[in-house]
Order: sequence, then structure tokens, then C-alpha cells
Amino acid sequence: MNKERIILGIDPGTQVMGYGVLRVLNNKPSLIAMGVLQLSKYDDHYLKLRRIFERVIGLVDEYLPDELAIEAPFFGKNVQSMLKLGRAQGVAMAAALSRDIPIFEYAPLKIKMSITGNGKAAKEQVAYMCQNYLKIPDENMLPQLDATDGLAAALCHYFQTNNPTQDKKFNSWKDFINKNPGKVSGLK
Repeated sequence: MNKERIILGIDPGTQVMGYGVLRVLNNKPSLIAMGVLQLSKYDDHYLKLRRIFERVIGLVDEYLPDELAIEAPFFGKNVQSMLKLGRAQGVAMAAALSRDIPIFEYAPLKIKMSITGNGKAAKEQVAYMCQNYLKIPDENMLPQLDATDGLAAALCHYFQTNNPTQDKKFNSWKDFINKNPGKVSGLK
């Protein structure tokens, strides 16, 4: 199976938007690109939204992703911050939709759990696990953790959609073992 799949992951933000692009070939993900869009230099919120839209369109046109994985805003106490973050996410989604890219949304807890096994993991742990899993050399890692958060969204989507047994239905563990004798060892 040589089907290639490109996943664009986005960590939306109003100060910094992180992104990562994965290529999945022969069921193995590899890093194509990751980066950040610095938005803190813009005072006007609407200008920030425009830049997010333009950058996502640029990423879609450059890498031609098959899917967009985006981090869903978490529920915070500051309603204004939530509104701005929701707008940033919506603009990124609209950009992908304008190019007919399907969207998959993941809660921050789900992404962290998928990448590290701990839903409350620190950004540094997420970055380390992404680097380790994708075998990214130290010199290719970026200091902005928003970039690896975007990459983590893409990797989470890969993990969620790449379960080789997801299309198969098993009635029990015994049924799984009987249908997959090569995947089980040490049983007598």
C-alpha cells in the first residue's frame, strides 16, 4: 500500500499560530514542515484574522494536504480570549474549507493524551514526543512550542485514523487472537 496522505495540523492562536505538515507513506508518518505565524506584531484583531486566513491558504496551496487537523479551543475563564481564539480557529477552518480540505477537530486533552499518554502533559513533553516519534534532528526543532503543538495535532489525527484494526469488528479478545495469529506471541 503506497498511498500517500498529507496532514496539515494547526494550533490556532491570536498571538502565534503553530502548524505542522506530515506525510504518511506506507503507513509511516514523516515531517514535511513545521513553523509559526507571528501575529503579536499586529494591533488590529481583524488584520490578524486576515493573516491567519492567508497563511493557511498558502500552506494548503503549497503542501496540498488531504486533511486538516486543528486543535479545538479549550474553555477558559476569559470570554474575550475565547471569542478571539474561536475566531482564529474559524478563519483557519474557512481557509481549508475554501480548498475543499476536510477538517478534524481535537481537544487539547485528546492531542496531549494521544502524543504523550498524559492529557495534562506540558508543551515541552509534547514537543519531545513529536521529535522522538518522527525522528526529527535537534537542529530542525523550533524554539516556539506552538510549532510542535500544530505538528502534534497532525500526529494525533494520524494516530486516530491509522488504527489497522478499526475496520475490523471483533466479538472478544479470543476472536481477535483467532483472526490475528501473527500479532500475538507468547500464548500457550
